Amino acid sequence: MVVPLYNESGNVVALHEKIVAAMRSIGQPFEVIFVDDGSSDATVEECHSVSPLKLIEFRKNFGQTAAFDAGFKAAQGEIIITMDGDLQNDPADIPRVLEPLEKGYDIVSGWRQNRKGLDKRFFSRGANLLRRWLIKDGIHDSGCSLKAYRTECFHDVDLFGEMHRFIPAILQMQGYRVTEVPVQDHPRIHGLTKYNWKRAMKGFVDMLTIWFWRRYANRPVHLLGGGGLLVGFVGAIILLWMAFDKIVFGAQLSQRIWPLVGLFLVLAGLQMFIFGLMADILVKNYYRGRQTMNYSIKKIIER
Repeated sequence: MVVPLYNESGNVVALHEKIVAAMRSIGQPFEVIFVDDGSSDATVEECHSVSPLKLIEFRKNFGQTAAFDAGFKAAQGEIIITMDGDLQNDPADIPRVLEPLEKGYDIVSGWRQNRKGLDKRFFSRGANLLRRWLIKDGIHDSGCSLKAYRTECFHDVDLFGEMHRFIPAILQMQGYRVTEVPVQDHPRIHGLTKYNWKRAMKGFVDMLTIWFWRRYANRPVHLLGGGGLLVGFVGAIILLWMAFDKIVFGAQLSQRIWPLVGLFLVLAGLQMFIFGLMADILVKNYYRGRQTMNYSIKKIIER
């Protein structure tokens, strides 16, 4: 169990009790990892009062994605289960998200079909529409933190920004099998929600990043270079048109804006093409630096 905490005083003890009860009902060895993300209330003190627990304390608030990444790297089990620390996810749903793993899935995402709070439902639906259009990961509720993963999913994955919402999409790009199951959503009792418009904007920017990596991570020159050639071609046509108008009809170009538009498009297209080549080089160096490639091998069988 990996649970990030940020100013969740009042929730820690009850959350730990419910997690331990749910995990013991499964009858398998488990560990509980709480990651304190620089809380300024009594969250850490409450963590010290519960057991069994592995507590990771950040020096300051680095964000939920960083907390998840630290917890993943500290986990020792074969399966990693995540959830929020505000008791809105129900630990009683843990057995439910584990079931599809036995059927061969690698990632199971919780789906809060009846979210609490009108504002959350509104933002959630808007974000889901954008995600389905840009990412197409087949997940209805990427914002739900109650998820289960095989540990092998994170051998070559580092998380940055607000990427924790799109972990299933990132792993799906590498060929891992993803599914979802309905889970409960409870209203917050203690503490304040951490969701605001800033997090929504960060999530949108990260969504665009995932879209780029999903479509063009292996060939960025096709996006930027191809777009640059198209823009440059349009600019060249405009300049040829202006030259023809000047030579054949003797038109005065000093008072017309089209020559400047054509020149701008040619230069912009050239810059986009160069950026595409540079991005292509950077992506290749990225994979070489990680000593990995842009594909994932499930298994190798020798007979």
